[in-house]
Amino acid sequence: MKIVVDTNIVFSSLLNSNSAISKILITAPQKFRFYSPSFLKVELFRHHKKLLKLTKLSPKELSELESLILSKIFFIDESLIPESIFTSSEKLLQDIDIWDTPFLALTIFLEGVLWSGDLKLIEGLKHKGFSDVVTTSELNELAQNTK
Repeated sequence: MKIVVDTNIVFSSLLNSNSAISKILITAPQKFRFYSPSFLKVELFRHHKKLLKLTKLSPKELSELESLILSKIFFIDESLIPESIFTSSEKLLQDIDIWDTPFLALTIFLEGVLWSGDLKLIEGLKHKGFSDVVTTSELNELAQNTK
């Protein structure tokens, strides 16, 4: 299963390395393959100071945790995604959250599912007929059923 991981999932795993999110990312069944657009790395860099403050980790500890989490994700450069997919993704997200466009576009491109903790995003997409989204609890249930 191809699973596109959005920014809030990675941030949540960094903020609580013992959470269900972290456990899924780190110990997921082999049938799960995690992907994210390269934009995620930009987001991590942009919010690095905030993450240091919130996690209360040293820079070295945060870097090590980031490396562990990111090592579980395959990154795809957004330039590989056709412009038509970006356009349709942007249109779907225009009244939900335009910042999620690279994640939705990658999900459509890979024919995967989008993993998000953003309930507004999930419900907004489902309301518009896009059902290839999954919450952490849904993914955790899938993970438990495949072990």
